[in-house]
Amino acid sequence: MDSLMYLLNGFSVAFAPMNIMWVTIGGILGTIIGMLPGLGPATGVAVLLPLTFTMGPEAALITMGGVYYGAMYGGSRASILINTPGDGAAVAATFDGYPMTLKGKAEAALAISAIASFIGGIFATLVMVAVAMPVARFALKFGPAEYFLLFLFALSATASMSKGDRVKGFLSMALGLMVATIGIDAQSGVKRFTFGILELQSGIDFLVIIIAVYALGEVFKSFQNIAEGKKKVQKEFGRIWISKEEWKRCVWPILRSSPLGFFIGALPGAGGTMAALMSYNNEKSLSKHPEEFGEGAIEGVAAPEAANNAASVGAMIPMLTLGIPGSGTTAVMMGALLMLGLQPGPMLFQQQSTVIWGLIASMFIGNIILAFVNIPMAGLLVRVLAVPPKILYPIVLGLAFVGTYAISYSVMDFYLLIIFGVVGYFLSKAKIPATPMILAIIVGNNMEQSFRRAYKISDGSLSIFWSSPLAIALIIITVLSVILPIIGDMRKKRAAGKGQTA
Repeated sequence: MDSLMYLLNGFSVAFAPMNIMWVTIGGILGTIIGMLPGLGPATGVAVLLPLTFTMGPEAALITMGGVYYGAMYGGSRASILINTPGDGAAVAATFDGYPMTLKGKAEAALAISAIASFIGGIFATLVMVAVAMPVARFALKFGPAEYFLLFLFALSATASMSKGDRVKGFLSMALGLMVATIGIDAQSGVKRFTFGILELQSGIDFLVIIIAVYALGEVFKSFQNIAEGKKKVQKEFGRIWISKEEWKRCVWPILRSSPLGFFIGALPGAGGTMAALMSYNNEKSLSKHPEEFGEGAIEGVAAPEAANNAASVGAMIPMLTLGIPGSGTTAVMMGALLMLGLQPGPMLFQQQSTVIWGLIASMFIGNIILAFVNIPMAGLLVRVLAVPPKILYPIVLGLAFVGTYAISYSVMDFYLLIIFGVVGYFLSKAKIPATPMILAIIVGNNMEQSFRRAYKISDGSLSIFWSSPLAIALIIITVLSVILPIIGDMRKKRAAGKGQTA
């Protein structure tokens, strides 16, 4: 009841005309930044931070929140239209979003992306109102051992559900874990696989690899199609909406992925990328037609989009309630909070209730505004498919290089971009899925550090990895994630064998 009263007070702050204007501006700017390769929500909030210097705490937080979830809305646009994710959380939108575009269903993909993002954002905000403190306390139960097991589960689930060949999925995962070891070891200070190159000491940014594998890999693949005249330009466009049948396919994946994304987002360090990929894997495993995933299944767009928007709300919980950033973006926002004289932590909701509940109330308003802005905007964006490939793909190349340079302003990243672009092309030719490799690169370093921290805490005993009920539960679902797809395949083969015999 207290939460409801605080929320009503928050709406009185959020409905102030200036705050509505700032959440709208922040959301639109975030959407635009989210569409640009390499410029994710963290960069967007950091770049637009000077805008908030002259604002009060309420308006500043509301604007930054708008930029954050606006970037989540925008991140999938480039993924769906040109197979180039705006940031890591938008990678999963390429799996089925781009195949939908190739099938002439870009309008439906863009529409369900906006609808799923809206539902995920609203759902997560409602949950945040109800259970912010209990979720934050539960997230603290995750120690290094539990984090290691969570990352292990995410990797094994992704690799074991790889389309076509499970062995290739694990091979791709191993390649990603090898890449993740490049750089200076955070615990020992030892240089690993840097080959005397100074720029490699800080490791390879996963965004460079994502842009390389998806954007450059797509350009390389398209060269042959353009030369052979197979690449067609879309000249007719439908309404940006979905059919009743498509909605029926998406409604349960959205409702399942929103709480999953919210929970993953609330885990410090997990982030929207992991939420999106885990929700995608989850829906693929639950689907009656898993073979359609990767070929343009609309629920393969809806689930990760709902999850990554819900994760962006969930990531604010540890930041606001415990003073622990849940993602890179909330780390930037926490710095801004401190600059504004607000101390994140358990007392923040009591001492600054007007500011915090104003932010939460603005999320409802911001998500509604962004849903109305994004669907008409999608109607304009889809026209990019009318651009001839000979013009479009050089633009994609240019965006890829500009986006890569914007990550760390290093020329070295250009070489890495080209190398991993070629790697992505050959992985595609060999039908080796890139997703396990990408996820392994994203979580590999944290996974290794979590393992080593847990090992040190237990004085070299591995028993710490099954010493808590949470750890045991994670072990069980990890084993099931590997075994169940194998059993499913065996049943299908047996059924097919009986069919032939009959």
